[in-house]
Amino acid sequence: MTSAKTHDDGTAILACTISRDVQNFDLLIEDMETILGERWGDLGFAEALAFFSQPEAENLEFVALAIDGEDEDNLSLMGEIISQAKEKNIKIVLIAEDVTPASLHQLLRKGADEFVPYPLPEGELQEAIDRMNKPEPVATTAVAAQAAQGDSKEGALFVVHGLAGGVGSTTMAVNLAWELATASDKEAPSVCVIDLDLQYGSVSTYLDLPRRETVFEMLSDTTSMDDDVFSQALQTYEEKLEVLTAPSDMVPLDLITPEDIERVIEIARRKFDYVVVDMPTTLVHWSETVLQAAHVYFAMIELDMRSAQNALRLKRALQAEELPFNKLRFALNRAPKFTDLNGKGRVKRMGESLGISIDLQLPDGGKPVMQSGDHGLPLAKSAAKNPLRREIAKLAKSLHSLGSSSAEAA
Repeated sequence: MTSAKTHDDGTAILACTISRDVQNFDLLIEDMETILGERWGDLGFAEALAFFSQPEAENLEFVALAIDGEDEDNLSLMGEIISQAKEKNIKIVLIAEDVTPASLHQLLRKGADEFVPYPLPEGELQEAIDRMNKPEPVATTAVAAQAAQGDSKEGALFVVHGLAGGVGSTTMAVNLAWELATASDKEAPSVCVIDLDLQYGSVSTYLDLPRRETVFEMLSDTTSMDDDVFSQALQTYEEKLEVLTAPSDMVPLDLITPEDIERVIEIARRKFDYVVVDMPTTLVHWSETVLQAAHVYFAMIELDMRSAQNALRLKRALQAEELPFNKLRFALNRAPKFTDLNGKGRVKRMGESLGISIDLQLPDGGKPVMQSGDHGLPLAKSAAKNPLRREIAKLAKSLHSLGSSSAEAA
C-alpha cells in the first residue's frame, strides 16, 4: 500500500503513525526514527482502516494515533480506527495536542492503550511503548476472584488538584462526582469519590458524612486490602455516590506509598465506572502515581498571582523530572463573565505568559457555593440553577455520554 511508507530494504514495518498530516508532529517523527529506525510508516485516517486488512498489517506491534484540536470533529472515525486496531491486537498510543478532556476520555474509553501529550516529553514515547510491552501482572487472589465473578470494570479516573488553597478543588471534585452519578435518568453509573488530602480533606464535610477509623486502617495496610476491606471503608451518599473520606485524624502525607495509592486506584477503577480523586495541594512522592494513572487531571487555578506562580512552579517541577506536565487540564475557577472583556484579556495573557492552555473556565457561583459546602449538600440539591453547578453538570454530561457510548461499542 503506497500510503504506508515501507522502505527500500524490504523489512517489515513494526509500527505506523496515523494522522491528518504527520508533518504537524515533527517531534513524533524524530522519536519514531530513534526508536524504530526505518521500520515504521505513516498513514492518513481513512488509509489506516484499509491498511488494517492488508497482509502488511500483521506485523504491526503498535500505531501512534496523532491528533490535534482540528481533528475533534472526526472523533467517530478516530474511534473506529482504535476499534479495528484492537480487533487486530495492535496496541494504540494516543498522541494529542490541544484536545479537550471530553474527547480524550472518549478515545481512551474506546480502547487506546496509552496517552502521551504533544509536544512529546523527552523519552515519553519510549516509556509508553515499554509499558504496552510489559507482561500483564499476575492477578492477586482478590482480583482473580472478582474477575471470575464477571464484575470487572476499567473505570475512568478523573483527578482534581488545587494549585492554591481555596481555588475550589473539593467543590469541583464533589460536584463532578455527584453530577456523573446523576447525569442519566435511564442509566445509573457507579461513581466513587476519593479524598486523598489526608490532612485537610473536606469531602466528608461537603457531603455531611462522618470520618471512619477504617479508612486509616485500610491505608495503613493495603497489601491486605481486598474488595471487602475497601467496601467497608466506603460510605454511601444518597444511595448514588460512594465516598472514601480522608482519615478521621490528621496524618502525615507520607503515611502511604506510591504502591498503596496504586492498589487503591486499581481496586476503585475495577469496582466503579467513574472514580474522582481530590488531591492535596502539596506535591508528595505518590503524586506521580496519580498523574500517570489519570485519564483527565484537572489543575484548578484562579485569576491571581499566587495561582500563576504556583502553576509555573509545578510546570518546572514536572518538567525537571520529565513527567507529563502537558497531561494537566487547567481549570480556571471564578472566571470572568462573558461580557468582561478586560477579564477575558487577563485570562488570555495568563495562559500565554505561563505557556499553558486554560481548557475549562468555571463561573463564580458566589455565596451559594460556600453555603452548599457548609450544609453538606451538592450544588444540584441546594442551588440547582447556580451558574457553577450548571457548568460542572455540562462537563459531567459530556463525559458520561461519551463514556457510555464507548462502553456500549466495546
